[in-house]
Amino acid sequence: MSEARTTFPEKGMSWDVIEPLMTQMAGGDEQWRDGRVPLYVFKATDEAYDVGRDAYFKFFAENALGGKRAFHSIGRMEREVVDMALDLFQAPEGAGGGMTTGGTESIFMAVRACREWAREAKGRQGPFNIVAAESAHPAFDKAGVTMDIPVKRIPLRDDFRADPAAMAAAIDDDTMMMVGSAPCFPHGVIDDISTLSPVAEETGVWLHVDACVGGYLTPFVKRLGREVPDFDFAIPGVRSISADLHKFGFAPKPSSTVLYWSEEDFQRQVFDLDPWTYGRMTTSTLVGTRPAGGIAGSWAVFKHLGIDGYTKVARDLMEMVDGYVAGIEAIDGLKMHAKPDLTIINFGSDEVDIFRVAEVMAESEWVPGMTQRPKGLHAMLSMLHAPAREDYLADLAKAVEKTRLSDEKSTISATY
Repeated sequence: MSEARTTFPEKGMSWDVIEPLMTQMAGGDEQWRDGRVPLYVFKATDEAYDVGRDAYFKFFAENALGGKRAFHSIGRMEREVVDMALDLFQAPEGAGGGMTTGGTESIFMAVRACREWAREAKGRQGPFNIVAAESAHPAFDKAGVTMDIPVKRIPLRDDFRADPAAMAAAIDDDTMMMVGSAPCFPHGVIDDISTLSPVAEETGVWLHVDACVGGYLTPFVKRLGREVPDFDFAIPGVRSISADLHKFGFAPKPSSTVLYWSEEDFQRQVFDLDPWTYGRMTTSTLVGTRPAGGIAGSWAVFKHLGIDGYTKVARDLMEMVDGYVAGIEAIDGLKMHAKPDLTIINFGSDEVDIFRVAEVMAESEWVPGMTQRPKGLHAMLSMLHAPAREDYLADLAKAVEKTRLSDEKSTISATY
């Protein structure tokens, strides 16, 4: 029986009454501050969190839709965030881009821009398609469903990276875009963008790199001397990049970037409608109203951390990831599905039902992240997970042993 519909209150309440109600409701939330949730929330340092939060609330009421006409400070901060991102990703002079509310919107706008380019380049309205690895984010399918653009999903190589040869074979006269990930969300590995690049150039297909997870981390991990594959505009043929600020840029939600090799390509994502009784409506995003706080928070965190700060966070993150990987590999029966390039770990087992292990972990108040192909456990680690490492590994070892000694089978499935 469904719950009764909530009714509108007859009388208003004071914050002194509202706040305890919210605290009570949050009592049922998972313990994310203790590192028991494998995704959704990200942390660099306490100071960066405070800077982002305070900057967000300084511009809490402003609307980024008015960044050009009213809130000039927000317009300026957005331009500067994009400029800093283009610099970080080695974009050429004349590159362009903008901010969005998240990775899905960034991907959606890149697909729209590519579609407009394909219409011009091919001299027809469609049909078009996208070629992407199985591991590419479902946001490409969401954009494809919305714009009637099929996505061809191509099997991965044995190392769980995109297969450039197989992707090249899937390209046809209707293909407008090819997708690489840096890294892919399921397995935490960066696709071989430098090998996808010549395929894109030879076929004339738009190459998009989805760096929503790793864009604002990879450059600083590379500064540490770690071997991390290249992914950005320094590679010929890369035409657009999506990269989330509210993940490993450590900015407040919602904030992301979509960046282009040229300003001309960025303009292709712009919506411009003149015949409206109010007047001309022009937006570069899918949404109209946007929280100015996301832009202000992103700008402030960039300025607060700088290259040195991000590099230090990258060092701390990767040392923590190394500790998780070593601890997982030390548990009898577990194996890494892939060696993580950054902070996403994905591991499984040939000896025990890993989904049953996930169920046992849930009994100990861990929220299990899972992958279905291959079956595995998954986590996108930030500094929230550093204090939880020893407890996680200890409970994981117990869960594996309990599963090994039990005949119980898992009844759950992987879900985002």
